[in-house]
Amino acid sequence: MEYAKYQLSNEVLIQLYKAMLIPRMIEEKMLILLRQGKISKWFSGIGQEAISVGVTSALLPEEYILPMHRNLGVFTTREIPLHRLFAQWQGKESGFTNGRDRSFHFGTQEYKIVGMISHLGPQLGVADGIALAHVLKKEAKVTTVFTGDGGTSEGDFHEALNVASVWSLPVLFCVENNGYGLSTPTNEQYNCKNIADKGIGYGMEAHIVDGNNILEVYTIVKTLTESMRKNPRPILLEFKTFRIRGHEEASGTKYVPQEKLDHWAAKDPLENYVAYLRNKEILTEVEEVEIKKEILHTIDANLKRAIEEKPITVDLDKELSAVYKEFTHINIAPSSIVKSIRLVDAISEGLKQSMERHPSLVLMGQDIAEYGGVFKVTEGFVDAFGKERVRNTPICESAIISASMGLSIKGLKAVVEMQFADFASTGFNPIVNYLAKSYYRWEENADVVIRMPCGGGVSAGPFHSQTNEAWFTKTPGLKVVYPAFPLDAKGLLASAINDPNPVLFFEHKALYRSIYQNVPTSYYTTPLGKASLLKEGEDITIVSYGIGIHWALDTLKENPGIQADVIDLRTLQPLDIEAIYTSVKKTGKLIILQEDSLFGGIASDISALVSEHCFTYLDGPIKRVASLETPIPFDSALEENYLPKKRFLKALLELEEY
Repeated sequence: MEYAKYQLSNEVLIQLYKAMLIPRMIEEKMLILLRQGKISKWFSGIGQEAISVGVTSALLPEEYILPMHRNLGVFTTREIPLHRLFAQWQGKESGFTNGRDRSFHFGTQEYKIVGMISHLGPQLGVADGIALAHVLKKEAKVTTVFTGDGGTSEGDFHEALNVASVWSLPVLFCVENNGYGLSTPTNEQYNCKNIADKGIGYGMEAHIVDGNNILEVYTIVKTLTESMRKNPRPILLEFKTFRIRGHEEASGTKYVPQEKLDHWAAKDPLENYVAYLRNKEILTEVEEVEIKKEILHTIDANLKRAIEEKPITVDLDKELSAVYKEFTHINIAPSSIVKSIRLVDAISEGLKQSMERHPSLVLMGQDIAEYGGVFKVTEGFVDAFGKERVRNTPICESAIISASMGLSIKGLKAVVEMQFADFASTGFNPIVNYLAKSYYRWEENADVVIRMPCGGGVSAGPFHSQTNEAWFTKTPGLKVVYPAFPLDAKGLLASAINDPNPVLFFEHKALYRSIYQNVPTSYYTTPLGKASLLKEGEDITIVSYGIGIHWALDTLKENPGIQADVIDLRTLQPLDIEAIYTSVKKTGKLIILQEDSLFGGIASDISALVSEHCFTYLDGPIKRVASLETPIPFDSALEENYLPKKRFLKALLELEEY
């Protein structure tokens, strides 16, 4: 391998050698521990150290890096305490995830590292969000994110590159092309000559780098990032390298031809670099031995400290309290001045007043800028707040939701509008695996609200009419809000934005312009997790939310003889189950109405909870009324048959007469 000194000082050359040697020696030790059963899994980066070390060394310490599971050199070059790394891999408390996740699935704000999740792709969009925050704050910084050749086949890769290019975000996309995605060779992963060619399609500067040449990696990255700080733009780097060991140790390398292994073994980045340093008389054999002794002593001392640490003691309360970042609701009372407005107006007003209250709040969504969104919720917002904070997005829900996480990591707030709640399915992965789990894993909250226009009754068919709240109430770490009235919608939206945890905010399209209410003109908050008792009666408890509440109230109006408690849940997660218990203990009967189809919905959980905790108070079976177990149809007659409004009265009368 040929090296050029690039006018680097001998001090830098030696430092790069040490920086590569540390992860190599740690890996060699970890492979021994793996065989001894002292760590559970290992993803080897042997032979790829030049990339992690070269890239990290070229960046500023305060710039974020989003590494993969083969980038040990990123962590060691950032000088993370080794005992904490070792404790992380052993599931000890002094690690970075309190034993809740393994390997490199963690981040640390102190060292500006944001760890991966096993789904690979979302971190690329997260990098976009961090870079966007730098742009908005006018900080001349670069965000660097890693992926592998296999990861470039994921949709998130293409979405993230597109967003970064369209928005001119200073993201350095580092692709480690090591020949295989687990056992699948690159010729079965993509059909272009080089991965760098993919950058061209997104209007992006792209380069191919010898990933085994530490001096080339370091110099090129240093030059490019200095340029990116002055002229913000994304750049794609394809590092040509090879994975000497298996995808992880259990998989082995039997699928790799021996001649290929021999070829790349001869290109070992560390051995070749040591030979270069010796040849140039920059490093003597004696110095090399002393460096290795010092590193080995450091590894052994830190490993001993991690091994001697006691295993984690299970604490149920601690685990349950770690799902959400603690948030104390601050009640802001409304003014006495009110105005009769629609649900859509209340949401728009609440969003606008939150934008005024939180200068760091950024809105993102398809067509939300000048067009005002398909439901006109953000009409006029560009004039009020500018296009930097009210951002039209490409049609790439996954990357934008991931970017919202990146904004949160940088201390900004984000509200993302799904054009329709149905489309959240294309951003499902980052919602349930990144936003929901990050705080539990490494105490990094997702200060994100996702607005979800939803629901049927408007003949919009199977892809624009779903009320899919049950997809998210099942996922610990998410909060789910579903108002039925303008007054609640405005206050709950303000609280959702104040809350530092991820919130899915459902807005029923059929209620947008059909429901009016006197709503205070001032900013105010309504606490999440508190149900509303709309009517009181002794006969029966009716529980619902969203448009179901209006169906229930209409039914009671047409049947004045039924005396019922009517509980509007308003928030589905957290659920105000105590309000339901209190009512059921009084009435002895419970019927739950939801627009969603029956199986697996919120009504099932409420029914189970009441059966467990209020069984002795019940005077009849718990009734659940919901839509049919079919997709929601388009034709108005079919849709009316699908929805449960007419079936509700029959079930209500049956329960009352029981």
